Amino acid sequence: MKIGYARVSTDDQNLDLQRRALSGAGCMDIFTDQVSGTASRRPGLDEALARCSAGDVLVVWRLDRLGRSLSHLIDVIQQLGKRDVGFVSLSENIDTTTAGGRLVFHLMGAIAEFERALIVERTRAGIEAAKKRGKHMGRPIALTAAQVRHARALIDGGESPGAVAASLSVSRSTLYRALKARAPGG
Repeated sequence: MKIGYARVSTDDQNLDLQRRALSGAGCMDIFTDQVSGTASRRPGLDEALARCSAGDVLVVWRLDRLGRSLSHLIDVIQQLGKRDVGFVSLSENIDTTTAGGRLVFHLMGAIAEFERALIVERTRAGIEAAKKRGKHMGRPIALTAAQVRHARALIDGGESPGAVAASLSVSRSTLYRALKARAPGG
């Protein structure tokens, strides 16, 4: 059985074009959502996916109606494939029930994986370059070296760590981490 899914982003948009296309493609049931594509909760999509069983085909008008992102789209279609459910996108002419459609889908998946790997590589390279320039990565340092020396002198002089931390407007755990990080030989 063919099961259709249609989505528009706002109430101002109309589902008629998608419904006609899905009906024309032979969809018996059509589930809809009127929600942004970036929304993680889409009740119509959840219902459509729940209705699909082995041998069924989920049909959409265009790929961007189904997935929030390319990786989300690939995940959804892979989950359908594991359940022996086909997928058809009418506008892009992708049909995973055919060898050619599966090839196109796998190429899309490979490109998405490649893109993710490039992003990770660029991010790592940027972090390394920033470190080489002396840029501190992560959270800002709460206490300067002078403040840590002052805190150590106060504590060595008998002041309680809690009182010293309060006077520096940091928590005791932040003070302890700073003392440990700037300890002689540490």
